[in-house]
Amino acid sequence: MHSNPRLSNSDARSGTAGNKIIIALTVFCLTLGVILLGTSIGLHILFNQRILPGVSVHGNQLIGMTLAEAEESLNHTVIYPEQGRVVLKADEQSWVVKPADLGLQSNNTQTARDAYQVGRGRSIISWLFDPIRALVTGYPISPVLVYEEKRAEQYLITLAAQIDRPTLEARLGISGTTIELVTGQVGRKLDVASALIVLNDELMTLHDFSISLPIIEAPPLILDAREQAVIAQQILFAPLTLSMPDSQRYLGPWVITVEELAQMLVIGRVEDAAQTGYQVTLDQEKIRNYLSDLATSINQDVQNARFIFNDDTRKLDLNQSAVVGRRLDIESSLASINQGLLDGQHSIQLTIITDQPKVLDDSTTDQLGIHELIWAETSYFRGSSTERIQNITAAAARFHGLLVPPGATFSMAEALGDISLDNGYAEALIIFGDQTIKGIGGGVCQVSTTLFRTAFHAGFPITERHAHAYRVSYYEEKSGGGIDPNLAGLDATVYVPIVDLKFTNDTPYWLLMETYVRSSSITWKFYSTSDGRTVDWQTTGPTNIVEPQEPLYRENPALEKGEVNQVDWEAEGADVTITRSVYRNGALYFQDTFRTHYLPWQAIFEYGPGTEGIPTPEP
Repeated sequence: MHSNPRLSNSDARSGTAGNKIIIALTVFCLTLGVILLGTSIGLHILFNQRILPGVSVHGNQLIGMTLAEAEESLNHTVIYPEQGRVVLKADEQSWVVKPADLGLQSNNTQTARDAYQVGRGRSIISWLFDPIRALVTGYPISPVLVYEEKRAEQYLITLAAQIDRPTLEARLGISGTTIELVTGQVGRKLDVASALIVLNDELMTLHDFSISLPIIEAPPLILDAREQAVIAQQILFAPLTLSMPDSQRYLGPWVITVEELAQMLVIGRVEDAAQTGYQVTLDQEKIRNYLSDLATSINQDVQNARFIFNDDTRKLDLNQSAVVGRRLDIESSLASINQGLLDGQHSIQLTIITDQPKVLDDSTTDQLGIHELIWAETSYFRGSSTERIQNITAAAARFHGLLVPPGATFSMAEALGDISLDNGYAEALIIFGDQTIKGIGGGVCQVSTTLFRTAFHAGFPITERHAHAYRVSYYEEKSGGGIDPNLAGLDATVYVPIVDLKFTNDTPYWLLMETYVRSSSITWKFYSTSDGRTVDWQTTGPTNIVEPQEPLYRENPALEKGEVNQVDWEAEGADVTITRSVYRNGALYFQDTFRTHYLPWQAIFEYGPGTEGIPTPEP
């Protein structure tokens, strides 16, 4: 069974109150809407064709102004592009410029239109509420600006001409004896792209501003070369004096003038991982050449004392004092010069290496083991020219009193040295190739032949020997005159430095050599201590004889008519084999063989043009 609910009195009262509130709110909203609508309509009517109240541009109120009035007002109030102040700085330089010059302009016509359009938009909401908003809270409008970045860029490019500067490398050079220095310069360049970004941001604030322009620096690899310039000036401050060590001050000093130093000075560029710069030195090749030339006057070979064996006292008589060897150490001296000049020194001591002789002036027979004559050999040169005798004498003197150490191989060419006019030699006939011609030192082979025979008969090993191209009568002369064919094959030629004569002193004693030249003979003596060796030798004598060709006659324009000179002499070709057996204390020590092949040699005559009676060669 259902019952109908009934509302209580309190519920009825609550419902009535709620309805009243709703009605009141509705009435309020309708009233407010009517007021707003009325106000908005009133504003539109009141400010028809004029800018609504509350609309401003950059703080300038445009209320009630027409478009023309607003534009005119903006022309007087939006003045930043023309009257603004922009300060641009770069290092110590600065420039003041108007924003307008940087491409910033105001569009007041468009700004006035934007102000007029407030509340007059197409949207009903904008039409209704924007006038109320402008009236109540204000409606600021940003001015319309036009920014031509190209003008700003062009201005900065023009400014760069005053800011930019090239990178300059420091330069260091020399003119005569003067050092020339140009200091380097750090290059710089206005970073136009970065500067434009900063300007774009700052100009839109419509406030004066100051900025430091972005600069790109380009430092040189070498900015400052003053230190190297000081070194160069220091080197050329005074002449360079080179001196010997104190114990040898009797040589030198040598002075390199400032002008000469300037010619040797090298200013070079150095680039490595550590640094880039200039290096000041002397031209190493030039100073090395200078020292090499200097060495010719400083260097001297070490020389043992020379002696003559006194056959009466059986003692050694000093013939020539020992000489301490001396050599300029070029590389060490070069290093001292380089370092000394860098340290500001202008007097530098050369580095000298000395070599003490093994045999001193007071050496004795017992110390050297020289007690007797072990062999003497004489060869003859009767009929030799004055020039040939001069050469024999000059060459023989090189060996008089000379000592050969035990175990050493003696080189005649080395001991003989330079054969030149300066060393006392003259022009005489020599064998050169396939002919006999005039040359410096003709006759020296008389000396080498005599030495060969001395070493041969003394029983020393011969390690190098060269025979003459043909048989020379001088080398086969007997003591009493005439020719001894058994002496064929016992000659030796020396042609410094190509052809040499060498033998080895294979004894434990020093060997003393003495040479004596007389009018038509040369005698070579060996003094030492006999170790019991004797020599036995056999020769085949000349075999396989080949007769020379008929004499050759040839014209020489340098001769007078009727003048005939013989320039080569005939000799038979032949082969000779000599076998030598060396015994020591009766036992065979060693045996060697010397084979010689002589060419047949043609006599040659030269005659002046027009000479009569000259034999005609057979066809």
